[in-house]
Amino acid sequence: MSFLEEIQKRRTFGIISHPDAGKTTLTEKLLLFGGAIQEAGAVKNNKIKKGATSDFMEIERQRGISVATSVLAFIYKDKKINILDTPGHKDFAEDTFRTLTAVDSVIVVIDVAKGVEEQTEKLVEVCRMRKIPMIVFINKLDREGKDAFDLLDEVEQKLGLKVTPLSFPIGMGYDFKGIYNIWGKKLNIFSGDNKQTISEGVEFDDIDNPELDKIVGEKAANTLREELELVNEVYPDFNQNDYLSGSLQPVFFGSALNNFGVKELLDCFIDIAPNPQPKQAEERLVDSKEEKLTGFVFKIHANMDPKHRDRLAFVKIVSGTFKRNTPYLHVRNGKKVKFSSPNAFFAEKKEIVEESFPGDIVGLHDTGNFKIGDTLTEGEQLNFKGIPSFSPEHFRYVNNADPMKAKQLYKGLDQLMDEGVAQLFTMEMNGRKIVGTVGALQYEVIQYRLEHEYGAKCSYENIAVHKACWVEPEDPKNEEFKEFKRVKQRYLAKDKQGQLVFLADSPFTIQMTQSKYPSVKLHFTSEFA
Repeated sequence: MSFLEEIQKRRTFGIISHPDAGKTTLTEKLLLFGGAIQEAGAVKNNKIKKGATSDFMEIERQRGISVATSVLAFIYKDKKINILDTPGHKDFAEDTFRTLTAVDSVIVVIDVAKGVEEQTEKLVEVCRMRKIPMIVFINKLDREGKDAFDLLDEVEQKLGLKVTPLSFPIGMGYDFKGIYNIWGKKLNIFSGDNKQTISEGVEFDDIDNPELDKIVGEKAANTLREELELVNEVYPDFNQNDYLSGSLQPVFFGSALNNFGVKELLDCFIDIAPNPQPKQAEERLVDSKEEKLTGFVFKIHANMDPKHRDRLAFVKIVSGTFKRNTPYLHVRNGKKVKFSSPNAFFAEKKEIVEESFPGDIVGLHDTGNFKIGDTLTEGEQLNFKGIPSFSPEHFRYVNNADPMKAKQLYKGLDQLMDEGVAQLFTMEMNGRKIVGTVGALQYEVIQYRLEHEYGAKCSYENIAVHKACWVEPEDPKNEEFKEFKRVKQRYLAKDKQGQLVFLADSPFTIQMTQSKYPSVKLHFTSEFA
């Protein structure tokens, strides 16, 4: 198969939502359709002892949430589909923001009862900023929830989207009869008894067909006809160019847990979703059809396999063909590196792959050379942008709880920070370590992983910090900056890259500092250069 045909085959997308809207369950069901797994294990259902395929960390299995972004791939109707399943929990939002730099389109999952929740708003805002094409999936229709039209209004108003439904529910919750697939002109009757297997739909080209009344009952059939008429009047027709440019969002209804409405979503998705897209580097726009390899690291995961202490750097391929055992330039280090066992992810298995194409995600074994945002090329100096560190919300001192294991603790902290789990700051005055995170749950994850993966124990101590501000002096040699450093020395630290950071204890302190030292700029993200 030619290089261009390989690109045409690829679809790489992320699934985003508020926790508990059913994102992991939807991922499972997509894998089921791709034939990648035989039976799906729901996150909540204890009858099935098999955990969800995409949650491989112990702490995720205990709590039923996804902490790390996992990568899954499968083949469906001759298309190669790469899914990046992202954590919905807001404490891990940074991981999700970084993942959004590696996808070409997104599916947004919304809970029918809860509607649009705050975490969804934040994530969709990032997608809107980057003009990522989105499909909305309204989930859990087998439960009582909001009226379909009210939900569509809410999606438009709260998320600022322009929607067009491509499927429509017949009833809801207790009265839920099925879904009419507007995109494929098909009726799917809901039976609610096959959660782990795949059900078939009934074809209906014409909803005025009296057969419909026999199947769902006269009342439901008439309601459906009225509602579809309203849909035609109120919502714009689907236009693929508008969808691809991010200005129109198709909506599907279904129940992922009951495997319902998922196939309609997938069939439409592979028809309309974008192939691997060009990506903006600082130097130029890189087209996916270019022959030469470019790619960037959007995630690092240590110890995916507890038996082998390995680190895996996840690389999204932007252009060219990635070949095994071929030397590529690691742009930041200026060194050539080659990889003897690059991994591709196929459902729950990792396998060594000879070559990968644009849109694919490759896992590279890493001994500590990679950081998030690093670029690989065939020699060109390129830097892909858009993977910043944000100022953390929570700060705590880290204390070593076992003096014999200091080395393990620092190694563990070092590697976890490379993964982007949290940020590490070292105080200038006394060298004490401070861990900053987006959410409090991350401290538990860090403690747990330090103990189970590195054999180190740590305890935390509170510290009054409101925000971490990256410091940019106009002139590092001027008197004002020297005075700033002298007066604020108790609050100065270095981040992992060695950049100077001012740990401010309140918004008031930040204001006062900025007015007192106007030539010293303070930034809330690390990417200001």
